[in-house]
Amino acid sequence: MEIKKAIKTFVLGASILSLSTGSSFAQSSNQLKLKNQMETNQIHYRNVKADGLNVFYREAGPKNGPVVLLLHGFPTSSFMYRNLIPILSTKYHVIAPDMPGFGFTDAPGTNDYQYTFENLTKTMQAFINELRLKRFAVYIFDYGAPVGLRLALANPEKITGIISQNGNAYEEGMSRGWNGLKEYWKSRTPEMKEKIIKPAMSFKTTKWQYETGVSDLSLLEPETYTLDQYFLDRPGMADKQMDLMADYESNIKLYPAFHAYFREYKPMLLAVWGNKDPYFIPPGAEAFKKDLPNAKVKLYDTGHFALETHLKEISTEILEFLEKLPK
Repeated sequence: MEIKKAIKTFVLGASILSLSTGSSFAQSSNQLKLKNQMETNQIHYRNVKADGLNVFYREAGPKNGPVVLLLHGFPTSSFMYRNLIPILSTKYHVIAPDMPGFGFTDAPGTNDYQYTFENLTKTMQAFINELRLKRFAVYIFDYGAPVGLRLALANPEKITGIISQNGNAYEEGMSRGWNGLKEYWKSRTPEMKEKIIKPAMSFKTTKWQYETGVSDLSLLEPETYTLDQYFLDRPGMADKQMDLMADYESNIKLYPAFHAYFREYKPMLLAVWGNKDPYFIPPGAEAFKKDLPNAKVKLYDTGHFALETHLKEISTEILEFLEKLPK
């Protein structure tokens, strides 16, 4: 009897120990999984040499996940994607560089670097090559649109899909707000440059870009336009940015080539657009359907920087879109 009792006690103790060990193992495994997930989703702030420049970029997500390249516009930087990156990086390898003359990427003087969209694209191409990106979806916004679409022309085999957030590629998408700049393009005098382009560098204009079309201004983080203006106010920056604005006409001349690319390669495209953008109006979003009949267009009741007010809605659309892309 004593032996049977001892055996029962041993078996019971072993079972409890086994359950306890199993539970501890499962708990440790879950903690490790959570730790790895948190590390994967963390945003890393990196620098790489590309085209002779120090290019700053934000990176997050699994290294082996499908790549999403986020290209910013004027007058901002990759900072505009600070809230979108954590959402996308749960599944995707997200990369958001600052282009030359913006954010924390080098901004050489105009004697050392010609500020044209062709050159921005050249630097971003070197960045892509340096990171050895083989395939990626590209998010294009504002200035990031002509740069991203130039990259698509040069690397059609790399593009898995295009997300255009107020990233224009059609003349019907340009508002009357471009009339002054179009006037400058006709007579490129120094006086006209100072009169028409330089006011775009002011804090008043920078803040106006964020606020126009936004019904609830309390949704706007003041860090956005404040940081943008800090970079705009750096010595010599006005000349660089005025050169880019003066060169924007080169993008319009490339619109037919962009349209031909759409028709030939038929990339999947999602247009998520603030419908009160003072620069790029909704007809520009709808125009994608002329060359890409299957393009999906979603308009939101907001302005130019739609992510600032409609992050949840836009990110939901993006995740659904990315899920359908070829790997």
